[in-house]
Amino acid sequence: MSERTALTELANFVGRSSLLSEDMAARNRVLAGISGRMLPRKRGVADLLGVVLAVSARTRRMVQEPVSVDIDVFAPGGARAIRLNLGEG
Repeated sequence: MSERTALTELANFVGRSSLLSEDMAARNRVLAGISGRMLPRKRGVADLLGVVLAVSARTRRMVQEPVSVDIDVFAPGGARAIRLNLGEG
């Protein structure tokens, strides 16, 4: 298909939306719903507090020293059965 044919088809395109056949009140309800979902919603105090707490916790984790955990598991005879190192070490 040539580029010219594609542009001609696009120029002759006629939309067939179900909104065209409905009454204006129904059309306005649908369009209000679509635009309402696109607009940012109002945030309350609880949402703001949640964001502040999340950022605060993330900042504390970045500042803290890395943690290293060593676990030794011994068999009933006293010999080491498993040694597990988690983290840097």
